Amino acid sequence: MNDDQIIVRKGRKDDVPRVFELIYELAVYEKAPGEVTNSPEQLLEDGFGANPIFGLFVACKPNGEMVGMALYCTKYSTWKGPCLFLEDIIVTEDQRGRGVGAKLFEAVIGVAQQTGAGRMEWQVLNWNDSAIGFYKKYNAILDGEWLNGKFTFEQLQSFEIEGK
Repeated sequence: MNDDQIIVRKGRKDDVPRVFELIYELAVYEKAPGEVTNSPEQLLEDGFGANPIFGLFVACKPNGEMVGMALYCTKYSTWKGPCLFLEDIIVTEDQRGRGVGAKLFEAVIGVAQQTGAGRMEWQVLNWNDSAIGFYKKYNAILDGEWLNGKFTFEQLQSFEIEGK
């Protein structure tokens, strides 16, 4: 299939079940399917509820089959102001290397441009050579200086905060 036939559009509520399947497919690829605690219901609320906290693009074949997605949100930098954070680009294994990821990535770049984002950020696993190569084609800065910090849900719940 020619990548020109792929249609990238804003995600809709009815896309959520397939988007969740793609998220799980990525977790399997990254050898972490047990880490997925999100649900289609949570995605629906967080993306399409009263106060949406993420944006979504989907990539579909002309027949409507969804073969990719990109999920992004706004974060805030004390130095740069509002920034766009690309959480994930996911493309089905059989469509990788055909330009689908590029179309999704460029759609998100377009949002960053339109919103005047001070910066666009994302993460890539250090072993994912194909993704690293993809981002290098865009002359992206892959910063090895910063370490990612995080707490799990369980850790957050275990903290005893004074005055709480």
